[in-house]
Amino acid sequence: MASDIVPIQLSLTAGDLVTLWAPRWREDGEEWEAFLGDDDSLFAFPEVAQLAAFVRTAPEHDLVDHPAWSVVPDLTVPELTPDDTQRYDIVGVPELVADDPDTWTVGELAEITEMIRSIAEVCELNAVTDVLGAAPAFNLLRQGTLPFAGREGQRLWTQMVETIAERWDEVIDALDDIVETPEVDAAALAAAEKEIVVVDDTDEPTISEADEDGADDEEEDQEPGFWEEVGIDPVRITTREGDHFTLRCYLDDKAVFLGSEGRIDVFRSERALARWLGEDGASGHDLATVSTWPEIVERAGVGELEVQVDDLNAYTLTGLPDDLAEGPTAVDPSQLELASELLLDVGDWAGDDEARRALAESQALGWLVSFITKPDPTRLAPSPPFDTEAARFGELVEDVTNRFRTH
Repeated sequence: MASDIVPIQLSLTAGDLVTLWAPRWREDGEEWEAFLGDDDSLFAFPEVAQLAAFVRTAPEHDLVDHPAWSVVPDLTVPELTPDDTQRYDIVGVPELVADDPDTWTVGELAEITEMIRSIAEVCELNAVTDVLGAAPAFNLLRQGTLPFAGREGQRLWTQMVETIAERWDEVIDALDDIVETPEVDAAALAAAEKEIVVVDDTDEPTISEADEDGADDEEEDQEPGFWEEVGIDPVRITTREGDHFTLRCYLDDKAVFLGSEGRIDVFRSERALARWLGEDGASGHDLATVSTWPEIVERAGVGELEVQVDDLNAYTLTGLPDDLAEGPTAVDPSQLELASELLLDVGDWAGDDEARRALAESQALGWLVSFITKPDPTRLAPSPPFDTEAARFGELVEDVTNRFRTH
């Protein structure tokens, strides 16, 4: 995995605390994982400015020997602020599992559980390990919702929920006991606090009259087209077999594809797609429930539907596994970002968590993809080989193409 150090947020009894996590890395033939702390404690802070002050002045802790540590003291407060994907609401787990085991609930619980396992392993918290071993479902979360389907799946989920209700306080207590907030240098803290930019959510950008006139003119020149009006986009997916065309829209920020039961209806040309929509494709798929769908069917039925794919909806899946195997400099970041977007959209729509788990930044592939698509000069470049990550990405691409129902 990439030799890097990640800011994370842990929600515990004391509130939201920030610290640093070094995901697994290899050094001298051995695999390591670590957190900011020492032999007795995990260091965490209520404010990011305190974390910044500490890493800039503290001479000794468990991360000083990490190969990427030299860049950390130079990071700004915004750069030390955990991403949304690195926030773990541990005290909120009992409330989380009160919901049904849908994709989002299981995915979030899986991420929290994996982080807790890492802390328990690094800090030798046997009490936490015991709780996570008390219900088999904790070990099945990475598989998504599938293990919790049917009567047996419901039994496994219920057993885990009961374990959480009875014993989650043991997990929280064990974590609370090892967390320490060290004192920080006052001058360093004052300097860090100056880096915090307070944004007033009520503030709105000021637009001059001339800007408004220009914006109005631009809007008049760029009237929305048919597909923009109906809120459904033609999509082109390029694989080793060539181009495939389909449709997709977003409902409540969730992708919905032309298809059903996890299978995507694809066509080898725009004309073939348009013709099918006016005939067999008028109904019987997930997009048929969209309120604007009749407009598409009507236009397709009279032969007036023109399918045009915007560049932002064109996804090229070919070559990426091979490029990833060669390393970050061989990969087109835009191509990789779009391809990853497609993998996540398809997985979410089909109720399959595989892509979302594999592309999470806590995973080797996800961390490599993040390094390429979100360049940051302060991050240490990941170390080869990348064969495992490349093979994993290839599997995700194959999962998508196996969902094609070609007409």
